[in-house]
Amino acid sequence: MPSELLPPSGLFERLQHDERLLGLDMGTKTIGLALSDVMRQIATPLETIRRTKFAADAGRLLALAKEHGAGGLIIGLPINLDGTEGPRAQSTRAFARNLAQLTDLPMCFWDERLSTAAAERALLEADTSRKRRAELIDKMAAAYILQGALDRHNFSRRSPLS
Repeated sequence: MPSELLPPSGLFERLQHDERLLGLDMGTKTIGLALSDVMRQIATPLETIRRTKFAADAGRLLALAKEHGAGGLIIGLPINLDGTEGPRAQSTRAFARNLAQLTDLPMCFWDERLSTAAAERALLEADTSRKRRAELIDKMAAAYILQGALDRHNFSRRSPLS
């Protein structure tokens, strides 16, 4: 059964109580991955997949999702600063459509504007070497994407009186 592309609220509603989320930062050469905890409060950088062919990339991604008990995917959508979608967004949407044919995991897109810049800034502030930043940047950006979705969901669940 193919997966569904849902709005973020729909994806969170579909999750079982102990399922994690996997966040993706789609690049042209790599896919950065981050994983939530089972309480879906904290995103942690997980791995960077070096892109080769779609089947291999999707296979590794789905194997990690299964290994870590992920119940859904949050895919960073690279929207331009002016709100338009360019070739990278189209490529990300195509990857998600193709991936949806291989899994029943629900997925949603999350606006990833400036996530890589935020990850780069954090690594610079930590005085990380250029080589080490290059190794970490994609999975750190995935963690920023996933953390944004988690924070938004958790904020919207709070009652106005709390």
